[in-house]
Amino acid sequence: MTKDNHRQQFPALANKAYFNYGGQGPLPEPALEAIYEAYKRVQLGGPFSAEVGAWVVQEAMLTRRAITSELTVPPETIALTEDVTVGCNIALWGIDWKAGDHLLISDCEHPGVVASVMELQRRFKIEVSICPLAATLNEGDPVAVIADSLRPNTRLLVISHILWNTGQVLPLAEIVKVCHPTGVKVLVDAAQSVGVLPLNLIESGVDFYAFTGHKWWCGPEGLGGLYVSAEALADLHPVFIGWRGIVTDANAKVLGWKSGSQRYEIATSAYPLYAGLRSAIGLQHEWGTIEERYAEICRLSKYLWQRLSELPDVECLRTSAPEAGLVSFRLTNGMPHKKLVDLLEKQGIMVRTILNPDCVRACVHYFTTEAEIDKLVGAIAIV
Repeated sequence: MTKDNHRQQFPALANKAYFNYGGQGPLPEPALEAIYEAYKRVQLGGPFSAEVGAWVVQEAMLTRRAITSELTVPPETIALTEDVTVGCNIALWGIDWKAGDHLLISDCEHPGVVASVMELQRRFKIEVSICPLAATLNEGDPVAVIADSLRPNTRLLVISHILWNTGQVLPLAEIVKVCHPTGVKVLVDAAQSVGVLPLNLIESGVDFYAFTGHKWWCGPEGLGGLYVSAEALADLHPVFIGWRGIVTDANAKVLGWKSGSQRYEIATSAYPLYAGLRSAIGLQHEWGTIEERYAEICRLSKYLWQRLSELPDVECLRTSAPEAGLVSFRLTNGMPHKKLVDLLEKQGIMVRTILNPDCVRACVHYFTTEAEIDKLVGAIAIV
């Protein structure tokens, strides 16, 4: 499928230059149709009926399979959640924390995750320290920095695979290798990596990997997941609890948890979104493999980075070509970044501000065009 034909599947791309995939990807028309047809089927079958109940079980199974084929993991390791933050909270709160335990978090994590860690610290009197990964964007070794920050009482490291503010890709497998020998588990915020990087979570050794479908997969908002490795499962207790995660007998007596990561699922959800996510993932495969898509993302982000670097009043945060689709930059002419973002949006160009570090972030996907990038750079050049 050509890029032009592929882009025609996305209604949101018809009248704008879109660079906010790291916030939310546009939903393709086939996914919209799949969601509508799924809702219609539920109503025709009766929302609470044996027929629809069996359909929901089948939909969940098919969706786990679609997800696991992308992450290279078994279906039983995936819990279906609403988004990344819910997945992170399942892992954060499911650990049996004791006063004096140590949690290590990087200085580039999303405020939603940071706030959860702060509340853990308050409630359980754990020790929390911040690992300075921002300084390794252009030089330094993030693995060595993490290794130097571990303590004898460290139980969990919280990082992102791709840092949401700078776009840096962390070497996940190498990080896990320095953590596991001392008993430290690794929780990853995968908001910016799923749908971008070719992934094999089994090979990486990661313990917890929280992701969403509404960013780089361009699926519907409200559907994501959490991968929990087989080794980490035994020590991660369910926190949010409901009928989808438990086993009962014929008299509705609770017998225990469901096997695998399904024990972390809760209750009634927007099941028609499952079809939408599978459709969105399938559409990406029509364009190319994950390796081909990632290569195109890197090619286009390099092109954007090069074009921005040519502007006299722009400073890219990275001093070398990006490793993923996030390109962050600063204005050096004194214009507030919020003002630039607002001016661009009035021209149909969508980017966003980042507060820490103070910058603007533009995201390119594999179906971004050079013409879109030129339009963005041209508009910045004349502000």
